Amino acid sequence: MLLKKQFEQGEFNGVTYGNGTVALQGVQLNVYSYIVDGICIDTGAYSLRKLFQQFLKEQQFEQVILTHHHEDHSGNAAFLQQQGYPVYIERTLLKECAEKAAYPFYRKVFWGARKAFQAQPIASTFSSKTAEWDVIQTPGHAIDHIAFLNKETGQLFTGDLYVTTKTRLILSDESIPTIIQSLQKVLAYDFQDVFCSHGGLLKNGRKALQAKEEYLLTLQEKILSLHKQGLTAREINKQLFTKNYPITRFSRGEWDSLHIVTSILKEKKLN
Repeated sequence: MLLKKQFEQGEFNGVTYGNGTVALQGVQLNVYSYIVDGICIDTGAYSLRKLFQQFLKEQQFEQVILTHHHEDHSGNAAFLQQQGYPVYIERTLLKECAEKAAYPFYRKVFWGARKAFQAQPIASTFSSKTAEWDVIQTPGHAIDHIAFLNKETGQLFTGDLYVTTKTRLILSDESIPTIIQSLQKVLAYDFQDVFCSHGGLLKNGRKALQAKEEYLLTLQEKILSLHKQGLTAREINKQLFTKNYPITRFSRGEWDSLHIVTSILKEKKLN
């Protein structure tokens, strides 16, 4: 299987970015790495290592900060660690990062087999060359997901919290109610530019995050209403999500709209 690979880089308001894309049989995925004020935020995928590593070699930074452990964000962390850079991540999955990557084959096809790396736990705040940063706990997409706010510039780096306004698919271990809570937490902060790890710079970032929050709240209400009427999770999924996506087949159901429904119903049962 031959992946089609692309890479672009650029700069906006003092933030340098590298954006790598992989495509295979109708599925196209991308991920960003950002360099700002002496820090590297996320490292790109190992399957794109030649492109990301060349990009990273050309940049000036002193430390690496990861939004979460997923392989498209941590794929070149081992490489940077070998170059002498300290790597920081939320503490929950430090042990898993230090071990051989354990995730399904299709993800290794797209993103490569992430090498083990030794990360340090990030504090609730940290310093870069000229700024202080807030670390915001934003679980939901991943249990160790965090966002970063540059308190001097108002630049907010949201990892995979946003990605797209209208979420149609999620991973089997994601939680829509938790994502809603994380969006609400971030929206309580004062910020300007928003940088997403898959969407890049978001035009009117606050409005984009608010739109996603509103969409998910409305979707949650619809799902709970249909469940109250007696529909099963699969019946609700069939009614609300009519389109089939290639990634659902590729992933053997790890990515599926059904997980949106079940995560909301699971939260209802817990409460």
